[in-house]
Amino acid sequence: MIPWLESRYVIPYAMIKLGWSWWQALPLAVIGNILPVPFILLFFHHVEKFLRKYSFWVKIMDWLFSKTRKRANKKIQRYEHLGLLLFVAIPLPSTGAWTGALIAYLFNLDFSKSIATIFIGVVIAAFITISLTLFFGNIFGV
Repeated sequence: MIPWLESRYVIPYAMIKLGWSWWQALPLAVIGNILPVPFILLFFHHVEKFLRKYSFWVKIMDWLFSKTRKRANKKIQRYEHLGLLLFVAIPLPSTGAWTGALIAYLFNLDFSKSIATIFIGVVIAAFITISLTLFFGNIFGV
């Protein structure tokens, strides 16, 4: 449930360092990854409203929102939930469930569709991560 770590880092750690099988790492990584998403979508507007009372947080949120909008704008405006799915499903740094939830919030996407889309994206990202971990683990004998 740690932002930016998500399943793309937890799965390789669990498989390589802890010796877990992929099927042991998958459910915990997906659950931990998706658990905060409904809360972000439901309550972030309250958090934003509260934090905007303080100039320090205004600057941080303006920077974060601007960066997020810039990265996602074309994909989300054109493809909406399909763009959100692709954004979450690609296991790269600064993509994933937390950023996907922020994108859904910023672009005012439908709550139920966003939850489902982000969940599917997290599962896809997890399977990509598992595949890469198994592939490179076999190559390097890990």
